[in-house]
Amino acid sequence: MSDAATLKREVCDTIDAMSAELLAVSHEIHSKPELAFKEFEAARILTGALEKADLSVTRHAFGLDTAYVSSFGERGPEVAILSEYDALPGIGHACGHNIIATTGLGASLALAKLGSRLPGRVRYLGTPAEEQGGGKELMAQDGAFDGLDAAMMVHPAGVDLIAMPCICVSEVSVIYRGRSAHASAIPHMGLNALDALVTAYQAIAQLRQHIRPTERIHGIITKGGAAPNIVPDETAGLFYVRAATAEDLIPLKKRVQACFEAGALATGCTAEVKWAKADYLDLKSSMPIANAYEANARALGRDFFPLSKMPAGSAGSTDMGNISHRVPSIHPMIASAPPHVMIHNPEFTKWAASDLGDKACIDGAKALAMTAIDFMTDANMREEAKAHFAATAEASARSVAAAYDPNGLSHIGGCGCC
Repeated sequence: MSDAATLKREVCDTIDAMSAELLAVSHEIHSKPELAFKEFEAARILTGALEKADLSVTRHAFGLDTAYVSSFGERGPEVAILSEYDALPGIGHACGHNIIATTGLGASLALAKLGSRLPGRVRYLGTPAEEQGGGKELMAQDGAFDGLDAAMMVHPAGVDLIAMPCICVSEVSVIYRGRSAHASAIPHMGLNALDALVTAYQAIAQLRQHIRPTERIHGIITKGGAAPNIVPDETAGLFYVRAATAEDLIPLKKRVQACFEAGALATGCTAEVKWAKADYLDLKSSMPIANAYEANARALGRDFFPLSKMPAGSAGSTDMGNISHRVPSIHPMIASAPPHVMIHNPEFTKWAASDLGDKACIDGAKALAMTAIDFMTDANMREEAKAHFAATAEASARSVAAAYDPNGLSHIGGCGCC
C-alpha cells in the first residue's frame, strides 16, 4: 500500500472517530444562523474546536471580524481548505453553510493529526460573508490567499457535481433624489424620484432583450415613496448584473449604469449609483484536482451527476470564483438533500441538518482531506494543475483586477451561490 493510500486511510479513520463532535458543530451552527459579517457564534464554535485540538488559530484575520486562519505543516505544497458559515435572511442555513463549515473543519483536523507525516502544509481559512459582501475577495485583498499552491472547499446541493456552474455577478444600489410636492395641488413643483427609478427599470427591461443568453439583469425597488398624494422625493433600488466572465461583465455594467443615468436625465432628479466593493467572478475549476476529488468521493460511495446534463441557465455565483482566478481551486457540490430540493429554498434548511446533511459533512471532510493528500504527494497532479491554471492566467489577472472597487459598498455584492 502506497504512502498516500495509508495517509488517506488514516484521515478517514480519524474523521470517523471524531464524527460525533463534527456533527455537533454542524448542528450547533445550523441552530444559530447568522448573517454575513455577523457570524460571531459560528466563528467561536469553529475556532474553539481548533484550540481544543491544540492548533493555533488567529481570529479577526485578514481585516474581517469573523474570519480566522490556522496554519500547520512543516514543508511541501501549501493547500488552503475553506469553511463558510453565514446564513440567509429569514430562511437560515438554506444554503447548507453549516455543512461547509464542518467539512472544512473535519478535513483540517484530520490532516493535522498526521503531524510530521503530513506531506505538505495546510492553511485552514474561515471565510465569512459568502452570501453577501464577497468576504473571500475582501480577505484576498489582505493577503489571505497569497503563496498558495491550491485551494479547496465543498458545497451542499441536491446532487454530487464535480464543479458548481458559475457566472459572474455584480450588485448595484441606486438612490434617486428629487423634490416633493403635493401630487394634486402643485405637481409641477415636484421632481418625481419614483419616475426616475421606473424609467431606469424600464430601460433595463428593454436592455434585457439585447444581451447574451449567458447574461442576466434583475432588481427590485426597495423604496418607492411615502404616499400617493406626495411626489416622491427619494427612491431606491437594488439590482444584480451577471455575465459569463469578468470581461463580459465590464461592458454590461456600463450599459446598466447608462440606464440609471437616463432615469435621472429624463426627470431632473439626481442619481447616486454605488456598485459593490467586490464582484463575484466565474468559477475556474482546476480539473486535475477536481478529478482527484471525484475519484475520492466515488470511493466513499458517491455518484456524480454529469455537468453536461445540468439544465441550461442553472449557473449561480460564489466568491470562491474570485479565489479560483488566483490559485488552482475546486468547488465541488455534495448531495445533502434529494435532487428536487434546491439550495436557497426553505426546505433545504431542514435537509442541511438531516441524516443526508450529516453524511455530507463526514463524506465531504474525508474527500477534501484525501484530495489534499493526493495533491501534496502527486507531483504530476501539481504540474498539471499549474499548467491548467497558467493556460488562462492572463485572463484571470484581468478578472481579478476588475473584481474589486475600493470605493464600492462593502455591505452589498454578489448573492452567494444563487
